[in-house]
Amino acid sequence: MFQEEGAPLPAAILAGQRRRAEPRYTTILFIPLSAPPHKLETDWATSCAEVILRRCPACESDSIIGHGRRRKQAHDEHHDWIGIRRGRCPGCGKTFTFLPCFSFPYTQYSLLTRCQALRRRFVEHCSWEEATPTLKDANRVPDSSTLRRWSSGLDRSQPALSFLRQTLARMTPWRARGDPADHQAGPLSWLSPVLQILWPLRI
Repeated sequence: MFQEEGAPLPAAILAGQRRRAEPRYTTILFIPLSAPPHKLETDWATSCAEVILRRCPACESDSIIGHGRRRKQAHDEHHDWIGIRRGRCPGCGKTFTFLPCFSFPYTQYSLLTRCQALRRRFVEHCSWEEATPTLKDANRVPDSSTLRRWSSGLDRSQPALSFLRQTLARMTPWRARGDPADHQAGPLSWLSPVLQILWPLRI
């Protein structure tokens, strides 16, 4: 059965053509941006926040363009709100949010805050109440129940992280009594990178 020239197309065919022609913008991907240690300070909002990657991880074309900016909470000792860039790939219709390495999607506290709290609890043997991290905005300090949730989230996410938590709790016997737990130097320098890679994005 042939369609007469000039005759209107059936509604189902028109709807299908519109679906094929209109790009799908419902999928949002998060791309983590690596940054040197000196960028983990307040200059992120004015410098690294302008970074945008061109290679699309979905279709692998170098076509990502700017798609606006927004602010995101990332509470720690240096940050409260940070500016982040958004991008869009015209080829596949995906949209992207470019996040610094210390801020996970759908979270209000940065990775630095979580590392600090767990270090105080399991390395320095502080109570949950004493392990609360230092934040730039004192009104945003998490309560002890939040710290417990972060800890239990590690155990639930990966079996290896349960072992990591137990290992951290036993690290002090081979360290000199009173030796400060510096996570940026010495034997604890691996702590932040490990948590950055393995920490589940959902917690």
